[in-house]
Amino acid sequence: MSRPAAPADDWWTAILWVAAADGLATFAELAPAAGPPPDPPLTRLGPALAGGLSGLILEDAGRLQIRLALVVPPEDPQRPWRCPAVVRAAFRWEPARAATLRPNALASEVLTAFRRAIEGLGRR
Repeated sequence: MSRPAAPADDWWTAILWVAAADGLATFAELAPAAGPPPDPPLTRLGPALAGGLSGLILEDAGRLQIRLALVVPPEDPQRPWRCPAVVRAAFRWEPARAATLRPNALASEVLTAFRRAIEGLGRR
């Protein structure tokens, strides 16, 4: 994970990735053994990551304040799993919960949730 940043608009941002022996893993390598599902990896990763951070992410107007985007989009949009497993993540934290965590503890929570969400990609 990159060093988190918290710009003035209260979004906590970081780059998250999965390393492989020869560089970066691809989402295809993290997919189920039967092969990648038809939906894009962020469609599965987003809810899993939000669930792992349940109670920490701010809810505004009924929507969790989490944003995920690929850093490197797939060359072929028809094969969305064939791109590096590198994600730009942004969160707005529930103020009362975030105030009780030191910055490194908050980063640890994000890393743990990301690891579990990535591991879950291969189980579906």
